[in-house]
Amino acid sequence: QVQLVESGGRLVQAGGSLRLACAASGRTFSRYAMGWFRQAPGKERGIVAGISGNAGRTYYADSVKGRFTISRNNANNTVYLQMNSLKREDTAVYYCAAGLFGPGSPLNRGYNYWGQGTQVTVSS
Repeated sequence: QVQLVESGGRLVQAGGSLRLACAASGRTFSRYAMGWFRQAPGKERGIVAGISGNAGRTYYADSVKGRFTISRNNANNTVYLQMNSLKREDTAVYYCAAGLFGPGSPLNRGYNYWGQGTQVTVSS
């Protein structure tokens, strides 16, 4: 099993930047694809970005392409989400997720393990 703990969420002004981090437990972190999801009030949780175990593949939702960057450090079991040019509509609880996927599997769904979430609020 994998335990995930997110950090870095806070109140930020529109146009600003924020970096989220997700620390994972376990010794097999590099085997897991990792994803960031978000859920705004009254909306369903949806994919933001995903990254394969060796960081060779990434996926981004259209709404964040060019603004957000997902990365990982397998040496310290951490995945990051760098968020730039933040907009009010990026306000949400952001969740980290992990999944064991086969080679070439889509990175936008199928995650099995979830963190508790971290709140990101973008003010105008």
